[in-house]
Amino acid sequence: MTGRAPALAAGSSYLPGAGDALGASITPDGVNFAVYARHATGMDLLLFDDVETAAHDARRIPLDPHVNRTGDYWHVLVPGLAPGQLYAFAAHGPWAPEDGLRFDPTRALLDPYGRGTAVPEGYRRTRVSEPATASIPMKSVVIDPSAYDWEGDRPLSLPFRDTVVYEVHLAGFTAHPSSGVAPDRRGTYAGFIEKIPYLVDLGVTAVELLPVFQFDVQTAPAGLRNDWGYQTVSFFAPHVQYASVATPAGAVDEFRDLVKALHRAGLEVILDVVYNHTAEGGADGPTLSFRGLANDDYYLLDHTNRAAYADFTGTGNTMNANGAVVRRLIRDSLHYWVREMHVDGFRFDLASVFKRDELGNPIPEPPILSDIETDPVLAGTRLIAEAWDAGGLYHVGQFGGDRWVEWNGLFRDDVRSFLRGDPGMVGSFVQRFIGSPDLYGHKDPDVESSLNFVTCHDGFTLNDLVSYDGKHNLANGEGDRDGSDVNTSWNGGVEGPTNDPAIDGERERRIRDFLVVNLLAVGVPMVLMGDEVRRTQGGNNNAWVYDDVNSRFDWTLADRHADLRRFTKGLIELRRRWLDVFESQAVEVHGTHLWEPDYGPDSRSVAMTFRAGDRAAHVICNAWWDPLEFELPDPGDGRTWRRVIDTNLPAPDDLVVDAAAGAAVDASYRIAGRSIVVLVASD
Repeated sequence: MTGRAPALAAGSSYLPGAGDALGASITPDGVNFAVYARHATGMDLLLFDDVETAAHDARRIPLDPHVNRTGDYWHVLVPGLAPGQLYAFAAHGPWAPEDGLRFDPTRALLDPYGRGTAVPEGYRRTRVSEPATASIPMKSVVIDPSAYDWEGDRPLSLPFRDTVVYEVHLAGFTAHPSSGVAPDRRGTYAGFIEKIPYLVDLGVTAVELLPVFQFDVQTAPAGLRNDWGYQTVSFFAPHVQYASVATPAGAVDEFRDLVKALHRAGLEVILDVVYNHTAEGGADGPTLSFRGLANDDYYLLDHTNRAAYADFTGTGNTMNANGAVVRRLIRDSLHYWVREMHVDGFRFDLASVFKRDELGNPIPEPPILSDIETDPVLAGTRLIAEAWDAGGLYHVGQFGGDRWVEWNGLFRDDVRSFLRGDPGMVGSFVQRFIGSPDLYGHKDPDVESSLNFVTCHDGFTLNDLVSYDGKHNLANGEGDRDGSDVNTSWNGGVEGPTNDPAIDGERERRIRDFLVVNLLAVGVPMVLMGDEVRRTQGGNNNAWVYDDVNSRFDWTLADRHADLRRFTKGLIELRRRWLDVFESQAVEVHGTHLWEPDYGPDSRSVAMTFRAGDRAAHVICNAWWDPLEFELPDPGDGRTWRRVIDTNLPAPDDLVVDAAAGAAVDASYRIAGRSIVVLVASD
């Protein structure tokens, strides 16, 4: 494939530049551009005057390989350019997919290190088989990272054991008309700032934002939009469509404003990052950036057919995370978001991809994990792994060193199964509640290893977990084939919404049960956006293309389910007050009779006593459908057991934060079916 746009206008000049600072760097002499492209035979820098300009109308600077190339790096310094300049690259070289090379100089390529991205109205995903003229390309944007006043802000570096994570969609948090945010700020970084007081009041200590790196919203079935953002096109640029001032520089500053505001409120910022694949998809996907510059370096190619891609992500491609080029890209991206954007941590999507070599085989000591774990810039940064991938590499409990906290998928699965009343789950449930020592006993006991969750963006909301037996994903346009068929859910007798107060009351009790386990179990708890007010997705368990009210936080729920929100807030406060007791590792396990836990196949209940010095807490979990009488151990030191939680009681008696105000309990406690009780020792 060939083709060149007109060269730069006569009289223009440019300098050799340097290749040691990738991306676009502002210097006293102009803007330096540098990009990696090992097998390219030529490189053009494209300069655009308008975001809607087509690639063939760009001003083009052809780089001289004898002047503007050092090793595998192409570079040029252009005087007179300023922040806000739109640019792209066009790479020349062989079109030889069978050799892993996919050069096409008619494609305008985003800078892999671009700090800003501009998305034109005329942009459309074009397959490799379609001409580049079928779409107006996205452009990279020159950004001045120093032009911002942080006012002394720094990452918070809070003790991780005290952390309560709130997983939240950046736009979804405020995009609903009921948010009270002005229409031009709904679904934006600025709009999110207005709702920070809600998070502070709830008591969470960190927000885990679904992807905010620039992504391609068109990676979705026809007529739908990608809402979650797991289709990255730039690992350095914040998503420009999330900015109320819809310019790339405005997106950078507005994201920084959000981080600064969250820090001032005492909340940490954790980003869900997707370094395992990109939005370029499979072999017939669009050439947006990486594929057109160094396809065989950025991606894992099928070792039997280099025209095809290894797909361990379910998206059509997999990044070569342990190759030198991608390792550096990941590390540089993390550095940028820590140094220049002040984020506190990262949750790595499908992180088991990091444990594959260039043939896709698992390796015992992946270089990329060592790079991240030992990096001094990241020494105080939260590192959270989703320790599995779509290719079947499931490493929960064995992902990495002590630096890594894992999304504990077994916590989700076992807690759901036990509380649904499945037989034979008592032993596994106890393991999950006490910090999963069967998974993490080999790690430093003073370091948090398990991030506990019952629900997350991927799957049912907590309301839907107790309201649907099966998924309802027809609106996704994939014939209900997408989304997991294994949800471990139970609707209580009616599929979906019900007007039956008995069924709805039981659903809310079961929601409280899940919240108690999630927020009091040993580990770092994570709450999904809106679970505290029964947000629903109508039974959709894969709402990645729900760019509508179904994926939004309906703020009217905060009033309609104020009691559940109060319950959640109280649980977080109880966790803070009694964390040292639950983490003491001095645990006694009982059945209905003291010291006689029943781990048999028919058992569906258990009690646990936690002690730390003269403090004690006792948890009774009954997933059986009938009431059970549980003997109580001695609270110690002449103290009395006082009830702080009984999920079967009506509000506000279901939870009291102040132990002294809790009802005194004697030698036994009769717990209702499908309920949880928490007692604490008090004078």
